[in-house]
Amino acid sequence: MGLYDRYLALRIRLAEESLPETVALVITERDLLEDGAYATLESFFEWALGFGAERVVVYVSVGNEEVIPTLRREFERIESPRSISVRSPDDESRATSPIQVSIGLGGKHEFATAVRGIATAVANGELDPAEITGEDIERRLVFPSDPDLIIKTGAERLSDFMIWQSVYSELYFTDVNWRNFRRRDYLRALRDFQRRQRRFGR
Repeated sequence: MGLYDRYLALRIRLAEESLPETVALVITERDLLEDGAYATLESFFEWALGFGAERVVVYVSVGNEEVIPTLRREFERIESPRSISVRSPDDESRATSPIQVSIGLGGKHEFATAVRGIATAVANGELDPAEITGEDIERRLVFPSDPDLIIKTGAERLSDFMIWQSVYSELYFTDVNWRNFRRRDYLRALRDFQRRQRRFGR
C-alpha cells in the first residue's frame, strides 16, 4: 500500500462523517470477462468490510439468461471473509448474507417481473390491489436492498441498473474500468461519500 493510499485511509478513519453501511457495486457481464476480474472482487469485499460496511452487494447485468449458471458457479468459487449469496431472477429464495450477488437482465426487466408477480398475486386473490405497497414490489426484486453508496465503474451512467433501489442512494461514478479498479479508487469513493449531505428525498 502506497503513501497516498495510507493518507486516504487515515483521512477516512479520522473523519467525523459516517461511512456507508450498505455498499453496492454495479458491473456488467463484460467486466467479468477481463483477466483478474474475480480476484479484484475478492479484494473489493475485503476493502468494503474493512471500512465498516455491514452488507456488500454486487449487481451484474447480463444480456441473456443463458450465462447466469456460469456466472453463478464463478461467484460461488470466490474466497471471501463472509458468506456470499447469489441471486438470479428465477430464485424463489430471498435468504440474505453479508455479501449478496444479484444477476439479472437489467432494472427494467427486474421491475417488470416484480409487477407481473404482483398482478398474479392479485389475480389469485392473494393480494388486495388497494393494499399494495412499495414493500410488495421490493420483495419481488432480484436485489431488494437499498444501498447507501452505489459504485459504477467505466462510465457515468447506471445503464438500466437498480432503477427502484437507487432512489435515495449516493452514486459514485469513476472512469476507471473494473480491470483497473484498485484500493485507492474505493477509498476515493468513500471519501466522496463522506463529503456529501444525504437528504433521502427531502
